[in-house]
Amino acid sequence: MTATTKSDVIVLAIDTSAATSVAVVSGERGILSEANGLDTMKHAEVIGRLIEQALTEAGVRPAELTAVVAGMGPGPFTGLRVGIAAAHAFAIGAGIDVLPVVSHDAVAFERRAAGEHGELLVVTDARRREVYWSLYDLGAAEAVADSASPGASGESGGARIAGAARRLDGPGLAKPDSLAYNAAARVDATQVSAGALGTVALGILESGDEFATGQALYLRSPDVTVSTSVKRVSQ
Repeated sequence: MTATTKSDVIVLAIDTSAATSVAVVSGERGILSEANGLDTMKHAEVIGRLIEQALTEAGVRPAELTAVVAGMGPGPFTGLRVGIAAAHAFAIGAGIDVLPVVSHDAVAFERRAAGEHGELLVVTDARRREVYWSLYDLGAAEAVADSASPGASGESGGARIAGAARRLDGPGLAKPDSLAYNAAARVDATQVSAGALGTVALGILESGDEFATGQALYLRSPDVTVSTSVKRVSQ
């Protein structure tokens, strides 16, 4: 999508990179609603209900939406694809675009909006005794109060996020004891706010910068693999 003013945009945001979160976000009025499911193993069971709940609480009809924002991870294969598939299915039905956003960007945005500064390492559970990570620069302390609006953003390796946070490295996958950037402040996020994800997307829309690619950030192969041997069949 091309650059646009935030006042004329309403998005449905969906993230299942950790738990499940769905929100309706308006460029003019902010986060109108957010519905969360905290179980990290039941994304498919709750995603439909949470979408309905978020739209109902916001008082927004599908025809009023500008786009659907999809959290692209990093996240475990099964859970992450539920949210991405739901975003695409809803967008097709509503005849609107999907806007892909790196899920860790939403965590960094919330920390920046809360007044944190300096380098921040965002860490989420990747299972298999591994973690996903992304390193951000939240800016200097004196700049925090001056960059609260979604439109004030900085370069971050081809992606911008609202609130001047810059992604310096990642997303990546590592063992917990081999994480780099020990000097950075660290947040272990168990939930990615769809409200924050939608706000990040509005900032990118307003600036005219590029969204993430449409490629899901699994960062490793799925557990299930195609067998290369011939299965013997007996009667």
